[in-house]
This record gives sequence, C-alpha cells and structure tokens, in this order.
Amino acid sequence: MFFFRMIFRSFSRQFKRRLLIAVTVCLSATVSVAMLGVVFDVGDKLNAELSTYGSNITVQPKADAVVNDLYNTGGDANSSASGTSESDPTTFLKESDAPKIKTIFWAFNITNFAPELNIHADVNCASESVDSRSCKASGVPIVGTWFAKTLHMDSGESTVAGMNGMRSWWKLDGSWPKDDSAQGLIGTTLASKLGVTKGDTVTLYKTTADGSRNKQRITITGIYDSGDSDNNAMYIPSSTAQVLANLPDSIDKIEVKALTTPDNDLARKASKNPNALTQDEWETWYCTAYPSSIAYQIEEVIPGSVAKQVRQVAALQGDVLQKTQAVMVLMTVLSLVAAAIAVANLMAASIGERGSELALLKAIGATDGAVSRLMLAETAVISLVGAIVGALLGSGVAQIVGHVVFGSGITMRPMVFVLVFVLLTLTVLIASFSSIRSILGLKPAEVLHGR
Repeated sequence: MFFFRMIFRSFSRQFKRRLLIAVTVCLSATVSVAMLGVVFDVGDKLNAELSTYGSNITVQPKADAVVNDLYNTGGDANSSASGTSESDPTTFLKESDAPKIKTIFWAFNITNFAPELNIHADVNCASESVDSRSCKASGVPIVGTWFAKTLHMDSGESTVAGMNGMRSWWKLDGSWPKDDSAQGLIGTTLASKLGVTKGDTVTLYKTTADGSRNKQRITITGIYDSGDSDNNAMYIPSSTAQVLANLPDSIDKIEVKALTTPDNDLARKASKNPNALTQDEWETWYCTAYPSSIAYQIEEVIPGSVAKQVRQVAALQGDVLQKTQAVMVLMTVLSLVAAAIAVANLMAASIGERGSELALLKAIGATDGAVSRLMLAETAVISLVGAIVGALLGSGVAQIVGHVVFGSGITMRPMVFVLVFVLLTLTVLIASFSSIRSILGLKPAEVLHGR
C-alpha cells in the first residue's frame, strides 16, 4: 500500500509540473499569436484609422506646385480655406479629370477624394430689407467642392466621393449640402460674425476676371466646427462656385485619402527622382502602395498635375505603425523569454524528482541520448498541446483587440501560426538545454545508492 501511495504521489507531482509546462506554453502561444496576428494586419487598419483625420495626398496644377516649392507656401492639406491667402487661384485643373483618380493601379487604396475650387467672395444677408452692417463680410474664403457625389466609372462601378467622408472629425450642427445645389456649410467663426444660423439664406457676390459682378443665393444647411481657422470659410457645391466665379469645369486642388505603406529607403529614393531607380527597384516601388508611387500614378492620369504626399500625415502614419508594431513584437519576445525561464525551471525540478528513475534507465543500458530524447519527447508533446490551445486562444484575443481598437476583425495569416510554432520550438529547445546537461551528468551508481 505504501509503495502505491508513493507512486501516486510521484505521478501527481509530475502531472502538476507537466500541466504547468503546458499552461506556460499555452500562455506564451496565446500572447504571441495575438500580438503577431495584429502586427501583420495592423498596417491597413492603422492607416484607415489615421486617414479619418484628413487627406494624405494633394493634387495641384504644376504652376502652383512650383510656386509653393519656390516660396515654401505649401501648408496643411486640410486648411485650404484658412484664409491665409487673399488671392484667387490663377491656374486650374479640370474637374472632369478628377474621377480618373479611381482608374490607377492602386484605385482600391483610394478611399476618398474631393476636388476644390478656392475663391473669395463678399457675403451679405439675402434679405435686403435687413439693415444690419454686421451681416456683411468681404473676401470670405469660399470652397467649391463635392460633398457626397456619386461617380459612375467606365468600368461600370460606382463610387461616392466628397467632403462628407474627408472631414469626419468636423462637428456639424445641421446636415450636409446636396451636390449641384444652392446649399452650403458655414464655419462657426463666420456664422457668429454674420449672425446667421442653419436654415438662413445668404448672398455671395463675386467679381469675375472679365469684370462682371455675379451673385449667388446660398441656403445654409449646417454650421461646422473644424477646430482651426477653416471656421472662417464657407463650403458650397463646386458647380455653384464655378458659376459664381465664371470658371467652368475648374478646380485648383484635389485632396486624396489613400491607404498607404510607410516609406522606406526605396520610397524616399523614388520620391526624390523616380528616374534614378533601377528596373527592379522601379517595379517594386511602382507595385507597392507607397504615398509617392500612388502620387506618381495620379500624375499619370491627371493632365498638368503634381501630386504630393502630405508629409505630416505620412510621417505620423509611419511612426505610429512602427511604434505599435515594436510594442507588440516586444510583448511577444517577453512572453517567449518568460516561457523559456519557466519551462527550464519546471524541467529541472522534474528531472530532480525523477533522478532515480532516469538513473535506473541508464543503469539497465539506456544511453544518454535515449534518455535525453525521452525527456524531450515528453516535453514536446506537452508543449504541442499547450501551443495548439494557445494558438486558438490567441486567435480569439486578436479578434477582441481588432474589434475593440479598430472596430473590425483581424485577418489571421497562416504564416503567423507557422512563425509562432517555430519560435516556441526554439524556445523549448533552449529551455531544455540545461536540463539535458543535467541528465548527461547523472551517474547511476551514485544516484541509486543515494549519494
């Protein structure tokens, strides 16, 4: 009875240690699969999240781009109506060319875009019976644009583009105007200055290049708060702005929101001079969604244009992505190190308790290699069970992270599981090394005689 009780106690202790090894490997696999799964899928999701705060590519006429570079007048892509310039544009792109942006190689990476015609006009209350000097303003920035315009492409597909999706951070009191209408949005600062509210009607007056004085009545459908100097402006449909300024089919800027790959050395080299690339470099760059390659392809389809990435946005996307990935990779490494330490300690304790058993095996003829393979096989089977369970749990944790942080699931790539199993295999082997050395040092005569 005593003999069976000792065997049961020994088995119970070994079962607990084996269970602890399985749990340790399971936890490490859970963290590794979850973190690496997010790392491999986080790029597009982070870019999509950050792109809600504005465009990352702007398209201008070549002449304007040259002036901006020469005098360093280029600014934030999202402050076109900030009122920093009192002059109207003198060079233009064709509004009818704007939909061609959705025909480039990376068309599906273009999530939204909006053309703009930036002009200045005098604003007055529409009701001339109102004698109020406060209801007047001169040289007000007016942005003619799309709000939610449906485009029917030659391929038969349809897409919606406009400021509705480009300015998602705006706080809007009211509703978005309809395209090709006499409606508009007004910034909070300008609305306060004029004393108008949503539902009111104002009149815009514009002296055109030929000297004529045009006017246009605009019904205010909403008042927006952009949080910057753009609150001094008014947004109206592009077709209405073109009629007011007598500039048919004319725009001076296109804001583009695109999902991009962070710049690397190749992308930076190409942005300086694409012609300096070798053939292989060119193909790699052109077929990768770098901001510079997307901008280059936009220039190919928009005649007379220069497309440039907004450096602040592109740099922010790259920095946030790299830091996020670094944190997740660090967590993976730390989990593997913790697993290695725990497995090494548990195996050492197990070998210490099973010293007599292992010594007896060596005494009856088992070689050091056979005993080592036996211990490794046991550890491998236990670790494999823990890794499989951990991989399943890690996939679930990755989905939770995706939905909580990004509002969508994580696509688990097969290479994540392969990489984690390889890393865990190396971790267990490294952890087992010291234990195997202790097995090789066992001397059956001394162990069996209690020395």
